[in-house]
Amino acid sequence: MAERAGVALTGSERLPELVGLALRENRKRAHLLVSTVLGKHVPQRPAVVHGAGLELGRRVRELLASLPEESADRAVVLGYAETATGLGHSVADGLDAPYLHSTRRPVPGLTPVGGFEEEHSHATSHLLLPADPGLLAGDGPLVLVDDEFSTGTTVLNTIRELHANHPRQHYVVVALVDLRGPADRRRLVDTAAELGVRLDLVALADGGVELPADVLDRAERLIAEAGPAPEPPAAPAAPLVRVDLDWPAGLPDGGRHGFTQEHRARLEAALPGLAEQLAAAVDAGDGDGRVLVLGFEELMYAPLRLADALAERLPGGTDRVHYSTTTRSPVLAVDDPGYAIRTRLAFPAHDDPADDSSRERYAYNVAPGTDPARRFGTVVLVVDDTADTPALHEGERALLGQLRRVTDRVVLAVLPSHRPTAPAGPAAPARPLYGPEFSSYRADEVAWLLKDLTGVDLEAPTEEREEAVQSGGAHYAESLPVEYQPSPEYQELFHQALRVSARRIALAVGTVAETLLRERGPGLVLASLARAGTPVGILIRRWLAAGHGLDAPHYAVSIVRGRGIDPAALRYLDAHHRAADVVFVDGWTGKGAITRELAEALAGTGFDPDLAVLADPGRCVRTFGTRDDFLIPSACLNSTVSGLVSRTVLRSDLIGPDDFHGAKHYTELAGADVSGAFLDTVADHFADVRAEALAAADRFLAPEHAEERAPDWAGWAAVERISTEYGIDSVNLVKPGVGETTRVMLRRVPWRVLARRGAGADLDHVRLLAAQRGVPVEEVDDLPYSCVGLIHPRYTRGATGASGTAVLTKES
Repeated sequence: MAERAGVALTGSERLPELVGLALRENRKRAHLLVSTVLGKHVPQRPAVVHGAGLELGRRVRELLASLPEESADRAVVLGYAETATGLGHSVADGLDAPYLHSTRRPVPGLTPVGGFEEEHSHATSHLLLPADPGLLAGDGPLVLVDDEFSTGTTVLNTIRELHANHPRQHYVVVALVDLRGPADRRRLVDTAAELGVRLDLVALADGGVELPADVLDRAERLIAEAGPAPEPPAAPAAPLVRVDLDWPAGLPDGGRHGFTQEHRARLEAALPGLAEQLAAAVDAGDGDGRVLVLGFEELMYAPLRLADALAERLPGGTDRVHYSTTTRSPVLAVDDPGYAIRTRLAFPAHDDPADDSSRERYAYNVAPGTDPARRFGTVVLVVDDTADTPALHEGERALLGQLRRVTDRVVLAVLPSHRPTAPAGPAAPARPLYGPEFSSYRADEVAWLLKDLTGVDLEAPTEEREEAVQSGGAHYAESLPVEYQPSPEYQELFHQALRVSARRIALAVGTVAETLLRERGPGLVLASLARAGTPVGILIRRWLAAGHGLDAPHYAVSIVRGRGIDPAALRYLDAHHRAADVVFVDGWTGKGAITRELAEALAGTGFDPDLAVLADPGRCVRTFGTRDDFLIPSACLNSTVSGLVSRTVLRSDLIGPDDFHGAKHYTELAGADVSGAFLDTVADHFADVRAEALAAADRFLAPEHAEERAPDWAGWAAVERISTEYGIDSVNLVKPGVGETTRVMLRRVPWRVLARRGAGADLDHVRLLAAQRGVPVEEVDDLPYSCVGLIHPRYTRGATGASGTAVLTKES
């Protein structure tokens, strides 16, 4: 790493004892800090792993005890999936506090109390799913635990998200090592001052990572030179023994949904008996060789404590028993004594993950490689029942099969996955809303699964909302922007754009409708994502009626980034239709955040998460009319092209557990309403494009064109590049595509617009809005979208002026 990649660690004397370096197979970040005391990539004695967390927990307790206004008894600990779930739990042990960790495994019907992105990671989306939502609602200190603190971005994302809903005065950030640079240290201090909170940091060691400017290119060359990781040599399959542990009924297997002091006491009482069961299976093998207890991704703590208890039970167990877990992180393996990752087993995911089921998973330093002294005589694999699937057992590359090639005995222990009961709701939650009482659409065009909030004062000036959202004082779905009323010049641009693009939109509608009909059959139920998806759903419904005589039910439902899809709406759909018949519809994709949100929210529900859109410039769905980034005129306006309905609102004081998400009906804007005109103008072209739409659907469904439909998430990669280039901390502030850029200009505080050089009339309305708001339009090359809107990354009214006019430049 030092000689070939130019990467080096500098810092306190203890740092080399805690971490080593390796290369990620990841273009986002080349280097990986490999902890020797975390139990993730490097097998370690369990007492060392648990002890590191206990030490950090005791340090936090001492910190809180030194503050007269604080009490450790009111603290709550939050850990990060997947790497720090066990560390966070151990910190909570040392602090004797309740514990929760983020997760990438959604639970049907259980609404997240928060969610955030980890930008540098290979799998970014985190959910917070406590069985008791009140766990994070207190006002005591919140202790956030990660394995390393390199930039602070993930922690700041979390604090902002949680502070918006449950503000508190004190946050403590805990990590094994603190490797921030000066700029990131200042950013943490500035954030604390901005939110008006105390923010402390506790770590076992600090220092820094020295990276050459071309580290990504060097890493890519080294990975190419190393080639694929060597396969373990062929060997007879070792015996596989399954142990049915007497896991206490109702005891959570970890902190995914919360782990209290009462749970801790029950586990401590049960561990000796559980270790006795494991020891019997291990002792049944030959010899007294080394033993590895191998956990599974987020399931780190229970295997760790089982390993610690087993070490106390086995003769010589303190030195014999080691512990590590499998992981999602792709890392280069080099069988050299000076390198942290000596060997790698790669195997398919076996827990039916909602976010990235096609990905490989890895177990590092489990195979002995060229050093026989590193061989484990027994591997005890601990998984939960969700992961005990055929993919774990069957096939040459399955994890169990590979483990049986590199050890003498494999013991499989399966724990019951804790499944909290979601709040109960009635079979048919609330009555849908219909026009003309709610919206200007006809009653047969769409049923709104929304709560009418028309009489509630929800609007706030754009600048005020932006400041509140970015400061962490509010979630964007808790208020509404003041409805932008276009100038006559802008209205004419809308009508001109509609005339030019109506045929193109009709073709996209027909392509999507015919593709859905062929794949899903005539029993289609359309569920549009309110509100941009609603006119698209109506158009698809009209196509099916005109061309096939079908009367497809059509609903509008709410989805909120970071909060998921409306659970009451899902219950209604499930009660009235077959879940497999429901198709979720939207207008277009940007970077794909809503696509991910939908997939996570629908995992395990029976609903198909495949989102259907007219335009997919983000390249993140498989059902689309086109992947061109062109102007869909319904993006040009707000409610006046969407049935006079606002965007959706989710606020706890307005929306109860059995309520649909809310929205408003702006009857006072009826004079400017063009919702019906938009639909009619597009539908007038249906007959003209029918043959082309049929041919396009046939092409999409042909086996030789399967790759053409496959998502490659190129849009998300472009957004991350732009975010880095322009110094924007959150990808949520980068809005790619014509539709999303238009929304930025209408609803947010824009900073600048990036326009692809040579983009034509599709951007006329964007340029007009930019001129009206004083927003610079920057012509750029190599942009996969026609344009990208950048929300002001550090917005305050003092920075831009109360009008929201942008005054900063890229250089500033």
